[in-house]
This record gives sequence, C-alpha cells and structure tokens, in this order.
Amino acid sequence: MRLDSQALASLTADLSIAVIGAAQVGPTPTWAIYQDWLARGYAAGMSYLARPDAVNRRADPRNILPETRTVLVVAASYAGAPYPELPPLHGRVSRYAWAEDYHRWLRRDLETLVQRIAEAHGPFPARCYVDTGPLLERAWAQTAGLGWIGKNTNLIHPRLGSYLFLGVALLGIELEPTPVPALPDCGNCTRCIDACPTNALVAPGVLDARRCVAYLTVEHRGAIPEDLRPLLSERVFGCDTCQEVCPWNRKPLAAYADVPAPQTATLDLPELLVMSETDFRTRFRHTPLWRATWEGLARNAAIVLGNRQDPAARPGLEQAVATHPSALVREHAAWALAQLSPA
Repeated sequence: MRLDSQALASLTADLSIAVIGAAQVGPTPTWAIYQDWLARGYAAGMSYLARPDAVNRRADPRNILPETRTVLVVAASYAGAPYPELPPLHGRVSRYAWAEDYHRWLRRDLETLVQRIAEAHGPFPARCYVDTGPLLERAWAQTAGLGWIGKNTNLIHPRLGSYLFLGVALLGIELEPTPVPALPDCGNCTRCIDACPTNALVAPGVLDARRCVAYLTVEHRGAIPEDLRPLLSERVFGCDTCQEVCPWNRKPLAAYADVPAPQTATLDLPELLVMSETDFRTRFRHTPLWRATWEGLARNAAIVLGNRQDPAARPGLEQAVATHPSALVREHAAWALAQLSPA
C-alpha cells in the first residue's frame, strides 16, 4: 500500500480527523521566531515552555524520538453552534471546552491512525501528542500543508477555518510528504488584532500571553491584574474573539447555524463560587475546564460577576468574601463587590 496523502486520508474515514498531512522531519520551522517570543517574555507564567530540556526538544523532533523520519499532523474541527444568549449571572466558555477534553478523544483517534499505518507498512517507532509534547504543532501543520498561521497566531485552513484541534505523530518511517498547495493568507485584514479585548496581539502573528484572556483565565495561577479584570468582560473560561471575527470562520460556523449550543457553553457563576474541590473534580475532570483549576475558575467567576454588575450577584459574592477557603478567591470577590452599585 502506497501511503500517500490520499491513502492516509482513507485511513481516517471513520475517525474525527478532518484533514491530515505529512512532512519530512528536520529542524523545526519558525524556530528562531519561537526563541525570540520566549526571550521577550511573551510566554508569561508558562515556564514549562522555556525549560532548557523542552526548548531543546522543540528545536527538532528527532530530539524527542531519534528515529523520527516523518512528522504526521492531523486536525479535527470544533466549529459548532453559535454562542447562545447569556443568561443572568452566567459567564461564557470558549467553544473548544463545550465537550469532552479533546486531548483524550483526538489522541485516541491519532493512535488508531498510527496503528493502521503500522498494519499497512509494518512496525516502526512512534510517538503521539495532542498539545502535550514539546512540539510547535502549528509550525509543523503549516509545513505539512494543513494551512497557514494567521495574524491571530492560529492555524487557518482555507475550508475549515481556525477552529481546529491539532495532533502530531512522530513516525519512524518515511512517508511521502504532502504537497503544500498554494494557500491564501490574511492579506491586509487586521480584524483579529483590532478586536482583541486586551491588545494581546502585539503584532501580526505575535501573542503576548501576559495580556491574553485565554491565558489569564485558563493557565494563569494567582491574581489577575486589576487593570485587566474589566477586559475579561463575560468570559469565565477562554476567549474566542480573534476567531469569531475572522472571515475564514464564517463558512465553518454557518454550517452549524441551526445547531443548539450545549449547556456547557455558559456557566452559572454563583454556583462556581460555592463549588467544592470535590464537586469541581467530579464535574470537570474530563473536560478542558479542568485546566483552570477549582480556585482559578472561582476567581474568574468572581471577576465576571463584577463585570456584569448585576445586583443579584451580591449575596453570592458576600458569601465568597466571608467563607471561601481560598484567599485568592476572597480577594477577587471583594473586588467584584466594589464594582456593584451600592446596596
């Protein structure tokens, strides 16, 4: 069996994988850009990105798996229903977190694909990653012909847009590289840069995570700077603004115009303020919301309640100030109370 692009795609027919590409292994594309990004401090508190061992591995996939000869990249779309109306005392959730944690199901499908390749080709060493390994996934996806990296830093596919989960498999066999088509680009469009609520897109394709709402509400541990809190607006987990305004996402989103959004598209904020760690674990353990942590999600809930300025939030915020076991949450709840009109 000749494992060209068409044959690889046929192996994914019953999987969640929407597009696939293969690239010959070599030094990581955009490596110098990544080093500069780290040097500028744009990785914020994600110190794991700058660890010397991780930096070395990102420089070349062969530093992870020496036998690597092919970098296989897959993408699954998560374009879906329109954002629902926001009920009172609720916050918005980024659409990638509306379902089961993609790290789990996409990795299962990626491993299934690699197994099928092995059945057709014979055994070989391999490693599979879905946002969990020291790889620059978007750079390799671009090299494998899956799209281009847009001004919002996301990979954009000309048909699927940028609502894409990426998975990468390092294979110890040589597959035929995917022909890279002539792709469009963002042209003169700056909608993502103009719409970013915190001006985190400091240049086309350059994100300062220190100001990014997605980073602040998901990855950041500790207090959120006071000047940035109002800019979170109603976002309790993640941010899709730079993708919502992207013209390349119009068609993918339009395809789901009549599909109702799941209940997890918004979260009840007072409920998050009183949720115990045990209840948090039970409800969110197998969802992307787990990444924010129990304390972080309650912190975010307090901020959004302050931003929404609904007097009905007062009892829950007062209770959090008085009784929440986390000093971090108590401080943010007190800030939120100060944003409400006097009782």
